Amino acid sequence: MRNKFMSADQAIGLIKDGDTVALIGGGGGLVEPTHLFRAVSRRFLTTRAPRDLTVVHALGIGDKRAEGMNHFAHEGLVKRVIGGHWVWSPKMQEMARDEKIEAYVLPSGCVMQLYREIAGKRPGLFTHVGLGTFVDPRQLGGKMNASAREDLVEVVTIGGRELLWYKSFPINVAIIRGSFGDPDGNISLDQEAANVDIFAAALAAHNSGGIVIAQVRTAVDLNSLPARSVRIPGAIVDAVVVDPEQQMSYELPYDPLISGELRGPIVLDPPEPANIRSLIAERAYHELREGDVINFGVGIGEGVAKMMAERGEVGRFYQTIEHGTYGGSLLVGMLFGFARSPSAMIDGPSQFDFYSGGGLDTAFLGFGELDQNGDVNVSKLGGLTVGPGGFMDIAQNAKRVIFCGTFDAKGGQIEIGDGRLRIVRQGAVRKLVAKVEQVTYSGKQALKLGHEALFVTERAVFRLTDDGVVLEEVAPGVNIQTDILDRMGFAPRIPRQPALMRAELFR
Repeated sequence: MRNKFMSADQAIGLIKDGDTVALIGGGGGLVEPTHLFRAVSRRFLTTRAPRDLTVVHALGIGDKRAEGMNHFAHEGLVKRVIGGHWVWSPKMQEMARDEKIEAYVLPSGCVMQLYREIAGKRPGLFTHVGLGTFVDPRQLGGKMNASAREDLVEVVTIGGRELLWYKSFPINVAIIRGSFGDPDGNISLDQEAANVDIFAAALAAHNSGGIVIAQVRTAVDLNSLPARSVRIPGAIVDAVVVDPEQQMSYELPYDPLISGELRGPIVLDPPEPANIRSLIAERAYHELREGDVINFGVGIGEGVAKMMAERGEVGRFYQTIEHGTYGGSLLVGMLFGFARSPSAMIDGPSQFDFYSGGGLDTAFLGFGELDQNGDVNVSKLGGLTVGPGGFMDIAQNAKRVIFCGTFDAKGGQIEIGDGRLRIVRQGAVRKLVAKVEQVTYSGKQALKLGHEALFVTERAVFRLTDDGVVLEEVAPGVNIQTDILDRMGFAPRIPRQPALMRAELFR
Protein backbone atom coordinates (compact mmCIF):
# COMPACT_ATOMS: atom_id res chain seq x y z
CA MET A 1 0.00 0.00 0.00
CA ARG A 2 1.23 3.48 -0.84
CA ASN A 3 2.00 5.80 2.05
CA LYS A 4 2.64 9.41 1.10
CA PHE A 5 2.86 10.74 4.63
CA MET A 6 6.22 12.28 5.51
CA SER A 7 7.72 15.01 7.67
CA ALA A 8 7.83 18.64 6.59
CA ASP A 9 11.62 18.51 6.28
CA GLN A 10 11.43 15.39 4.10
CA ALA A 11 8.84 16.95 1.83
CA ILE A 12 10.62 20.28 1.47
CA GLY A 13 13.82 18.35 0.74
CA LEU A 14 12.24 17.38 -2.59
CA ILE A 15 12.51 20.98 -3.84
CA LYS A 16 15.54 21.53 -6.09
CA ASP A 17 17.64 24.56 -6.93
CA GLY A 18 16.04 26.67 -9.66
CA ASP A 19 12.56 25.16 -9.28
CA THR A 20 9.41 27.13 -10.05
CA VAL A 21 7.18 26.80 -7.00
CA ALA A 22 3.46 27.61 -6.86
CA LEU A 23 2.29 28.72 -3.41
CA ILE A 24 -1.23 28.75 -2.02
CA GLY A 25 -2.62 31.13 0.56
CA GLY A 26 -4.49 34.34 1.19
CA GLY A 27 -3.76 37.21 3.52
CA GLY A 28 -4.20 36.55 7.22
CA GLY A 29 -3.39 32.85 6.91
CA LEU A 30 -6.28 31.81 4.66
CA VAL A 31 -5.54 28.19 3.51
CA GLU A 32 -1.85 28.91 4.03
CA PRO A 33 0.47 25.88 4.51
CA THR A 34 2.43 27.75 7.16
CA HIS A 35 4.15 24.65 8.55
CA LEU A 36 5.67 23.94 5.12
CA PHE A 37 6.63 27.57 4.51
CA ARG A 38 8.53 27.58 7.79
CA ALA A 39 10.29 24.38 6.76
CA VAL A 40 11.48 26.02 3.53
CA SER A 41 12.97 28.92 5.47
CA ARG A 42 14.53 26.58 8.04
CA ARG A 43 16.13 24.39 5.39
CA PHE A 44 17.59 27.35 3.52
CA LEU A 45 18.99 29.03 6.63
CA THR A 46 20.56 25.73 7.69
CA THR A 47 21.83 24.34 4.36
CA ARG A 48 21.62 27.33 1.94
CA ALA A 49 19.36 25.17 -0.24
CA PRO A 50 17.26 25.29 -2.29
CA ARG A 51 18.48 28.34 -4.19
CA ASP A 52 17.27 30.59 -6.98
CA LEU A 53 13.61 29.61 -6.85
CA THR A 54 10.90 31.22 -8.95
CA VAL A 55 7.89 31.66 -6.68
CA VAL A 56 4.37 32.14 -8.05
CA HIS A 57 1.35 33.13 -5.98
CA ALA A 58 -2.05 34.49 -7.01
CA LEU A 59 -3.16 36.08 -3.74
CA GLY A 60 -1.31 37.95 -1.02
CA ILE A 61 0.25 35.60 1.52
CA GLY A 62 1.36 36.61 5.00
CA ASP A 63 0.60 38.58 8.15
CA LYS A 64 2.41 41.82 7.24
CA ARG A 65 5.15 40.81 9.67
CA ALA A 66 6.91 37.41 9.54
CA GLU A 67 4.66 34.69 8.14
CA GLY A 68 3.65 33.72 4.61
CA MET A 69 5.87 35.02 1.82
CA ASN A 70 8.19 36.50 4.43
CA HIS A 71 9.58 32.96 4.91
CA PHE A 72 10.87 33.12 1.32
CA ALA A 73 12.37 36.59 1.66
CA HIS A 74 16.01 35.48 1.97
CA GLU A 75 18.67 36.54 -0.50
CA GLY A 76 19.64 33.53 -2.56
CA LEU A 77 16.53 31.48 -1.80
CA VAL A 78 14.36 33.27 -4.36
CA LYS A 79 15.46 34.63 -7.70
CA ARG A 80 12.08 35.66 -9.11
CA VAL A 81 8.62 36.33 -7.69
CA ILE A 82 5.45 36.45 -9.78
CA GLY A 83 2.81 37.59 -7.33
CA GLY A 84 -0.69 38.94 -7.47
CA HIS A 85 -0.55 40.86 -4.19
CA TRP A 86 2.52 41.81 -2.13
CA VAL A 87 1.37 43.97 0.77
CA TRP A 88 1.15 41.03 3.16
CA SER A 89 4.94 40.53 2.92
CA PRO A 90 6.90 43.70 3.70
CA LYS A 91 10.21 41.80 3.54
CA MET A 92 9.55 40.69 -0.03
CA GLN A 93 8.42 44.20 -0.93
CA GLU A 94 11.77 45.50 0.29
CA MET A 95 13.67 42.88 -1.71
CA ALA A 96 11.79 43.98 -4.84
CA ARG A 97 12.49 47.65 -4.14
CA ASP A 98 16.19 46.94 -3.52
CA GLU A 99 16.53 44.92 -6.76
CA LYS A 100 17.42 41.71 -4.89
CA ILE A 101 14.86 39.71 -6.85
CA GLU A 102 13.11 39.90 -10.22
CA ALA A 103 9.69 41.26 -9.27
CA TYR A 104 6.60 40.71 -11.42
CA VAL A 105 2.95 41.36 -10.69
CA LEU A 106 0.09 39.75 -12.59
CA PRO A 107 -3.63 39.94 -11.75
CA SER A 108 -4.68 37.27 -9.25
CA GLY A 109 -7.42 35.90 -11.46
CA CYS A 110 -5.06 35.62 -14.41
CA VAL A 111 -2.53 33.70 -12.31
CA MET A 112 -5.22 31.26 -11.15
CA GLN A 113 -6.55 30.78 -14.68
CA LEU A 114 -3.02 30.46 -16.07
CA TYR A 115 -2.48 27.41 -13.84
CA ARG A 116 -5.30 25.70 -15.73
CA GLU A 117 -3.71 26.53 -19.08
CA ILE A 118 -0.36 25.18 -17.87
CA ALA A 119 -2.08 22.00 -16.69
CA GLY A 120 -3.70 21.55 -20.09
CA LYS A 121 -0.39 22.06 -21.93
CA ARG A 122 -1.84 25.09 -23.69
CA PRO A 123 0.35 28.06 -24.66
CA GLY A 124 -1.08 30.37 -22.04
CA LEU A 125 -4.04 32.48 -21.02
CA PHE A 126 -5.59 34.73 -23.67
CA THR A 127 -7.76 37.40 -22.05
CA HIS A 128 -8.79 41.04 -22.18
CA VAL A 129 -8.00 41.44 -18.47
CA GLY A 130 -5.13 43.89 -18.03
CA LEU A 131 -5.43 45.77 -21.31
CA GLY A 132 -4.48 49.40 -20.83
CA THR A 133 -2.92 48.77 -17.41
CA PHE A 134 0.60 48.22 -16.09
CA VAL A 135 0.50 44.54 -17.10
CA ASP A 136 -0.02 45.56 -20.72
CA PRO A 137 3.47 45.26 -22.31
CA ARG A 138 2.95 48.65 -23.93
CA GLN A 139 3.27 49.97 -20.38
CA LEU A 140 5.29 47.70 -18.06
CA GLY A 141 4.24 44.15 -18.88
CA GLY A 142 3.90 43.42 -15.17
CA LYS A 143 7.58 44.19 -14.50
CA MET A 144 7.89 45.91 -11.12
CA ASN A 145 11.62 46.61 -10.95
CA ALA A 146 14.68 46.93 -13.22
CA SER A 147 15.77 43.33 -12.50
CA ALA A 148 12.62 41.98 -14.16
CA ARG A 149 13.48 41.76 -17.86
CA GLU A 150 11.66 38.77 -19.32
CA ASP A 151 8.44 39.41 -21.23
CA LEU A 152 5.76 37.31 -19.51
CA VAL A 153 2.89 39.01 -21.36
CA GLU A 154 2.37 39.87 -25.04
CA VAL A 155 -0.34 41.70 -26.98
CA VAL A 156 -1.99 39.51 -29.62
CA THR A 157 -4.92 39.86 -32.01
CA ILE A 158 -7.25 36.88 -32.40
CA GLY A 159 -10.27 37.11 -34.67
CA GLY A 160 -9.80 40.85 -34.87
CA ARG A 161 -9.91 41.17 -31.08
CA GLU A 162 -6.99 42.57 -29.10
CA LEU A 163 -6.02 40.41 -26.13
CA LEU A 164 -3.18 39.85 -23.69
CA TRP A 165 -1.30 36.55 -23.82
CA TYR A 166 -0.05 35.47 -20.39
CA LYS A 167 2.53 32.85 -21.34
CA SER A 168 2.64 29.37 -19.87
CA PHE A 169 5.69 28.04 -18.03
CA PRO A 170 6.29 24.76 -16.15
CA ILE A 171 5.47 24.49 -12.46
CA ASN A 172 7.97 22.18 -10.72
CA VAL A 173 6.43 22.21 -7.24
CA ALA A 174 3.05 23.13 -5.77
CA ILE A 175 2.78 23.63 -2.01
CA ILE A 176 -0.89 23.34 -1.10
CA ARG A 177 -3.08 22.78 1.92
CA GLY A 178 -6.19 20.85 2.93
CA SER A 179 -8.01 19.65 6.02
CA PHE A 180 -7.76 15.86 5.78
CA GLY A 181 -5.35 13.60 3.92
CA ASP A 182 -5.12 9.82 3.55
CA PRO A 183 -2.09 7.60 2.84
CA ASP A 184 -2.84 7.61 -0.89
CA GLY A 185 -2.67 11.41 -1.00
CA ASN A 186 -6.38 12.20 -1.34
CA ILE A 187 -6.97 15.66 0.12
CA SER A 188 -10.22 17.12 1.49
CA LEU A 189 -10.85 20.84 1.96
CA ASP A 190 -13.96 20.34 4.08
CA GLN A 191 -12.74 22.44 7.00
CA GLU A 192 -11.11 25.23 4.99
CA ALA A 193 -12.44 28.76 4.57
CA ALA A 194 -12.07 28.76 0.76
CA ASN A 195 -10.99 26.60 -2.19
CA VAL A 196 -9.04 29.36 -3.99
CA ASP A 197 -6.62 27.93 -6.61
CA ILE A 198 -5.53 24.81 -4.73
CA PHE A 199 -6.61 22.26 -7.34
CA ALA A 200 -5.48 24.36 -10.31
CA ALA A 201 -1.97 24.85 -8.91
CA ALA A 202 -1.64 21.17 -7.97
CA LEU A 203 -2.73 20.04 -11.43
CA ALA A 204 -0.33 22.49 -13.10
CA ALA A 205 2.58 21.06 -11.13
CA HIS A 206 1.63 17.44 -11.73
CA ASN A 207 1.11 17.87 -15.47
CA SER A 208 4.40 19.79 -15.73
CA GLY A 209 6.14 16.68 -14.42
CA GLY A 210 6.56 18.30 -11.02
CA ILE A 211 5.55 17.39 -7.48
CA VAL A 212 2.67 18.33 -5.20
CA ILE A 213 3.24 18.71 -1.47
CA ALA A 214 0.11 18.98 0.67
CA GLN A 215 -0.16 20.09 4.29
CA VAL A 216 -3.20 18.86 6.25
CA ARG A 217 -4.31 19.09 9.85
CA THR A 218 -5.60 15.52 10.17
CA ALA A 219 -4.44 12.16 8.78
CA VAL A 220 -7.25 9.70 8.05
CA ASP A 221 -7.38 6.06 7.01
CA LEU A 222 -7.40 4.94 3.41
CA ASN A 223 -10.89 4.87 1.85
CA SER A 224 -12.37 6.86 4.76
CA LEU A 225 -12.91 10.11 2.86
CA PRO A 226 -16.21 10.44 0.96
CA ALA A 227 -15.49 10.89 -2.73
CA ARG A 228 -17.31 14.23 -2.85
CA SER A 229 -15.09 15.54 -0.05
CA VAL A 230 -11.89 14.88 -2.01
CA ARG A 231 -10.97 18.04 -3.93
CA ILE A 232 -7.41 16.99 -4.84
CA PRO A 233 -7.16 13.32 -5.84
CA GLY A 234 -4.23 11.25 -4.64
CA ALA A 235 -3.20 10.60 -8.24
CA ILE A 236 -1.64 14.09 -8.41
CA VAL A 237 -0.28 14.36 -4.86
CA ASP A 238 3.28 13.24 -4.00
CA ALA A 239 3.67 14.08 -0.31
CA VAL A 240 1.31 14.68 2.61
CA VAL A 241 2.54 16.47 5.74
CA VAL A 242 0.44 16.57 8.89
CA ASP A 243 0.44 19.69 11.05
CA PRO A 244 -1.88 19.06 14.03
CA GLU A 245 -1.49 22.73 15.00
CA GLN A 246 -2.87 23.95 11.67
CA GLN A 247 -5.41 26.74 12.13
CA MET A 248 -8.03 28.23 9.86
CA SER A 249 -6.11 31.53 10.01
CA TYR A 250 -3.33 32.99 12.15
CA GLU A 251 -5.89 34.05 14.74
CA LEU A 252 -8.80 31.67 14.16
CA PRO A 253 -8.36 27.99 15.15
CA TYR A 254 -11.50 26.56 13.54
CA ASP A 255 -15.08 27.62 12.93
CA PRO A 256 -17.48 25.32 11.02
CA LEU A 257 -19.62 28.35 10.16
CA ILE A 258 -16.70 29.75 8.16
CA SER A 259 -15.80 26.46 6.44
CA GLY A 260 -19.41 26.20 5.26
CA GLU A 261 -20.06 22.97 7.15
CA LEU A 262 -22.77 24.64 9.21
CA ARG A 263 -25.12 27.57 8.72
CA GLY A 264 -25.98 29.93 11.54
CA PRO A 265 -27.29 33.39 12.31
CA ILE A 266 -25.23 36.39 11.36
CA VAL A 267 -23.20 37.59 14.33
CA LEU A 268 -22.56 41.32 14.18
CA ASP A 269 -19.51 43.10 15.50
CA PRO A 270 -20.20 46.21 17.59
CA PRO A 271 -20.77 49.22 15.31
CA GLU A 272 -17.84 51.59 14.99
CA PRO A 273 -18.13 55.24 15.99
CA ALA A 274 -18.74 57.58 13.06
CA ASN A 275 -15.48 58.40 11.30
CA ILE A 276 -14.19 59.32 7.86
CA ARG A 277 -14.25 55.69 6.65
CA SER A 278 -17.80 55.04 7.81
CA LEU A 279 -18.91 58.31 6.20
CA ILE A 280 -17.52 57.22 2.82
CA ALA A 281 -18.96 53.73 3.20
CA GLU A 282 -22.38 55.19 4.02
CA ARG A 283 -22.38 57.32 0.87
CA ALA A 284 -21.26 54.33 -1.22
CA TYR A 285 -23.96 52.19 0.40
CA HIS A 286 -26.61 54.29 -1.32
CA GLU A 287 -25.33 53.01 -4.69
CA LEU A 288 -26.60 49.47 -3.97
CA ARG A 289 -29.28 48.21 -6.33
CA GLU A 290 -31.76 45.50 -5.46
CA GLY A 291 -30.72 42.05 -6.73
CA ASP A 292 -27.19 43.10 -7.76
CA VAL A 293 -24.35 40.60 -7.81
CA ILE A 294 -21.68 42.46 -5.86
CA ASN A 295 -18.08 42.26 -4.69
CA PHE A 296 -16.38 44.13 -1.87
CA GLY A 297 -12.68 44.96 -1.87
CA VAL A 298 -10.47 45.25 1.16
CA GLY A 299 -10.62 48.58 2.99
CA ILE A 300 -13.55 50.99 3.00
CA GLY A 301 -15.55 48.71 0.70
CA GLU A 302 -15.73 46.25 3.61
CA GLY A 303 -17.66 48.91 5.48
CA VAL A 304 -20.47 48.71 2.94
CA ALA A 305 -20.71 44.96 3.51
CA LYS A 306 -20.82 45.53 7.26
CA MET A 307 -23.66 48.04 6.88
CA MET A 308 -25.62 45.54 4.81
CA ALA A 309 -25.26 42.95 7.57
CA GLU A 310 -26.13 45.41 10.35
CA ARG A 311 -29.31 46.42 8.52
CA GLY A 312 -30.38 42.85 7.74
CA GLU A 313 -30.14 43.42 4.00
CA VAL A 314 -27.68 40.71 2.97
CA GLY A 315 -30.51 38.75 1.34
CA ARG A 316 -31.30 41.62 -1.02
CA PHE A 317 -28.09 41.07 -2.97
CA TYR A 318 -25.80 38.30 -4.21
CA GLN A 319 -22.53 38.82 -2.41
CA THR A 320 -19.28 37.35 -3.74
CA ILE A 321 -15.60 37.20 -2.80
CA GLU A 322 -12.89 36.51 -5.37
CA HIS A 323 -11.65 33.57 -3.30
CA GLY A 324 -14.73 31.65 -4.55
CA THR A 325 -17.22 32.34 -1.75
CA TYR A 326 -20.83 33.49 -2.07
CA GLY A 327 -23.13 34.96 0.56
CA GLY A 328 -22.75 35.01 4.32
CA SER A 329 -21.35 37.85 6.39
CA LEU A 330 -17.89 39.05 5.42
CA LEU A 331 -15.09 39.23 7.94
CA VAL A 332 -12.80 42.23 7.71
CA GLY A 333 -9.25 43.35 8.43
CA MET A 334 -6.82 40.43 8.77
CA LEU A 335 -9.73 38.07 8.03
CA PHE A 336 -10.66 39.61 4.68
CA GLY A 337 -11.52 36.72 2.36
CA PHE A 338 -13.39 34.82 5.09
CA ALA A 339 -17.18 34.69 5.31
CA ARG A 340 -19.39 33.33 8.07
CA SER A 341 -22.29 31.11 6.96
CA PRO A 342 -21.59 31.34 3.20
CA SER A 343 -24.18 30.02 0.77
CA ALA A 344 -21.73 28.52 -1.75
CA MET A 345 -18.00 27.90 -2.22
CA ILE A 346 -16.45 27.28 -5.63
CA ASP A 347 -12.87 27.22 -6.93
CA GLY A 348 -11.12 30.56 -7.41
CA PRO A 349 -10.36 30.19 -11.14
CA SER A 350 -14.05 29.56 -11.82
CA GLN A 351 -14.98 32.59 -9.74
CA PHE A 352 -12.68 34.71 -11.89
CA ASP A 353 -14.30 33.23 -15.02
CA PHE A 354 -17.56 34.59 -13.65
CA TYR A 355 -15.99 38.01 -13.11
CA SER A 356 -14.11 38.25 -16.41
CA GLY A 357 -17.26 37.28 -18.29
CA GLY A 358 -19.16 40.24 -16.83
CA GLY A 359 -21.09 38.43 -14.09
CA LEU A 360 -20.60 41.23 -11.55
CA ASP A 361 -23.09 44.08 -11.46
CA THR A 362 -21.38 46.31 -8.88
CA ALA A 363 -18.02 46.31 -7.10
CA PHE A 364 -17.02 48.44 -4.13
CA LEU A 365 -13.25 48.92 -4.28
CA GLY A 366 -10.61 51.23 -2.84
CA PHE A 367 -8.21 53.54 -4.65
CA GLY A 368 -4.72 54.80 -3.94
CA GLU A 369 -4.51 57.42 -6.70
CA LEU A 370 -6.94 58.81 -9.28
CA ASP A 371 -6.03 60.98 -12.26
CA GLN A 372 -7.75 63.08 -14.92
CA ASN A 373 -8.16 60.10 -17.27
CA GLY A 374 -10.09 58.16 -14.66
CA ASP A 375 -7.09 55.86 -14.24
CA VAL A 376 -6.70 54.36 -10.77
CA ASN A 377 -3.57 53.10 -9.04
CA VAL A 378 -3.63 50.59 -6.20
CA SER A 379 -0.64 48.47 -7.25
CA LYS A 380 2.46 50.63 -6.66
CA LEU A 381 2.42 53.35 -4.05
CA GLY A 382 5.37 55.37 -2.79
CA GLY A 383 7.72 53.20 -4.83
CA LEU A 384 6.63 50.00 -3.06
CA THR A 385 5.20 47.04 -4.98
CA VAL A 386 1.68 46.40 -3.72
CA GLY A 387 0.02 44.43 -6.50
CA PRO A 388 -3.68 44.47 -7.40
CA GLY A 389 -4.76 41.09 -6.07
CA GLY A 390 -8.16 40.48 -7.64
CA PHE A 391 -8.77 44.23 -8.07
CA MET A 392 -7.93 44.32 -11.78
CA ASP A 393 -10.01 41.27 -12.73
CA ILE A 394 -12.95 42.72 -10.79
CA ALA A 395 -12.70 46.43 -11.60
CA GLN A 396 -12.20 45.96 -15.33
CA ASN A 397 -15.20 43.65 -15.70
CA ALA A 398 -17.86 44.84 -13.24
CA LYS A 399 -20.63 46.83 -14.90
CA ARG A 400 -20.34 49.48 -12.16
CA VAL A 401 -17.41 50.23 -9.86
CA ILE A 402 -17.83 52.39 -6.79
CA PHE A 403 -14.32 53.44 -5.77
CA CYS A 404 -14.20 54.36 -2.09
CA GLY A 405 -11.36 56.32 -0.54
CA THR A 406 -10.31 59.38 1.39
CA PHE A 407 -9.74 62.53 -0.65
CA ASP A 408 -6.16 62.79 0.58
CA ALA A 409 -3.87 60.81 2.90
CA LYS A 410 -1.44 61.09 5.79
CA GLY A 411 -2.55 63.30 8.64
CA GLY A 412 -5.87 64.61 7.39
CA GLN A 413 -8.51 65.38 10.01
CA ILE A 414 -12.19 66.24 9.68
CA GLU A 415 -15.11 67.00 11.97
CA ILE A 416 -18.67 65.90 11.27
CA GLY A 417 -21.80 67.41 12.81
CA ASP A 418 -24.97 69.37 12.20
CA GLY A 419 -25.18 68.01 8.67
CA ARG A 420 -21.86 69.54 7.66
CA LEU A 421 -18.21 68.56 7.22
CA ARG A 422 -15.38 70.72 8.47
CA ILE A 423 -11.78 70.10 7.43
CA VAL A 424 -9.55 70.60 10.46
CA ARG A 425 -6.32 69.58 8.75
CA GLN A 426 -5.57 68.71 5.13
CA GLY A 427 -3.76 65.45 4.41
CA ALA A 428 -0.11 65.71 3.40
CA VAL A 429 -0.39 63.34 0.41
CA ARG A 430 -2.55 64.06 -2.61
CA LYS A 431 -4.49 61.12 -4.03
CA LEU A 432 -6.16 62.96 -6.92
CA VAL A 433 -3.11 63.54 -9.10
CA ALA A 434 -2.24 64.64 -12.63
CA LYS A 435 -0.94 61.18 -13.52
CA VAL A 436 -1.07 58.02 -11.42
CA GLU A 437 2.21 56.31 -10.58
CA GLN A 438 0.91 53.10 -12.16
CA VAL A 439 -2.29 52.25 -14.03
CA THR A 440 -4.19 49.45 -12.28
CA TYR A 441 -7.58 50.48 -13.69
CA SER A 442 -7.86 52.09 -17.09
CA GLY A 443 -10.55 54.75 -17.40
CA LYS A 444 -10.26 54.62 -21.18
CA GLN A 445 -10.85 50.87 -21.22
CA ALA A 446 -13.84 51.23 -18.88
CA LEU A 447 -15.46 53.79 -21.15
CA LYS A 448 -14.77 51.61 -24.17
CA LEU A 449 -16.63 48.75 -22.48
CA GLY A 450 -19.50 51.02 -21.46
CA HIS A 451 -18.90 50.56 -17.73
CA GLU A 452 -19.69 53.07 -15.00
CA ALA A 453 -17.20 54.39 -12.44
CA LEU A 454 -18.01 56.53 -9.41
CA PHE A 455 -15.38 57.88 -7.01
CA VAL A 456 -16.66 58.50 -3.49
CA THR A 457 -14.64 60.52 -0.96
CA GLU A 458 -15.64 62.23 2.28
CA ARG A 459 -15.76 65.68 0.70
CA ALA A 460 -16.72 65.06 -2.93
CA VAL A 461 -18.11 62.51 -5.38
CA PHE A 462 -16.79 62.24 -8.94
CA ARG A 463 -18.00 60.33 -11.98
CA LEU A 464 -16.06 59.11 -15.02
CA THR A 465 -17.63 60.26 -18.30
CA ASP A 466 -16.61 60.46 -21.94
CA ASP A 467 -15.71 64.09 -21.25
CA GLY A 468 -13.44 63.25 -18.31
CA VAL A 469 -13.80 63.13 -14.54
CA VAL A 470 -16.81 65.17 -13.44
CA LEU A 471 -17.37 66.68 -9.99
CA GLU A 472 -20.95 65.67 -9.15
CA GLU A 473 -21.38 66.20 -5.41
CA VAL A 474 -19.70 68.12 -2.62
CA ALA A 475 -20.06 67.82 1.13
CA PRO A 476 -22.04 70.59 2.85
CA GLY A 477 -19.63 72.93 4.60
CA VAL A 478 -16.79 72.35 2.10
CA ASN A 479 -15.37 75.14 -0.04
CA ILE A 480 -15.16 73.84 -3.60
CA GLN A 481 -12.17 75.95 -4.53
CA THR A 482 -9.92 75.74 -1.47
CA ASP A 483 -10.90 72.30 -0.14
CA ILE A 484 -11.32 70.43 -3.43
CA LEU A 485 -10.00 72.07 -6.60
CA ASP A 486 -6.86 73.54 -5.04
CA ARG A 487 -6.07 70.14 -3.48
CA MET A 488 -6.21 68.22 -6.78
CA GLY A 489 -3.54 67.62 -9.39
CA PHE A 490 -6.03 68.12 -12.23
CA ALA A 491 -9.12 70.18 -12.96
CA PRO A 492 -12.29 68.09 -13.03
CA ARG A 493 -15.17 69.07 -15.26
CA ILE A 494 -17.91 71.00 -13.50
CA PRO A 495 -20.74 71.24 -16.03
CA ARG A 496 -23.20 72.60 -13.45
CA GLN A 497 -23.40 73.47 -9.79
CA PRO A 498 -22.50 70.21 -7.99
CA ALA A 499 -25.21 68.72 -5.82
CA LEU A 500 -24.76 68.55 -2.07
CA MET A 501 -24.04 65.17 -0.53
CA ARG A 502 -26.83 63.96 1.78
CA ALA A 503 -26.85 66.05 4.95
CA GLU A 504 -27.72 62.98 7.08
CA LEU A 505 -24.25 61.57 6.29
CA PHE A 506 -22.74 64.34 8.40
CA ARG A 507 -24.97 64.20 11.48
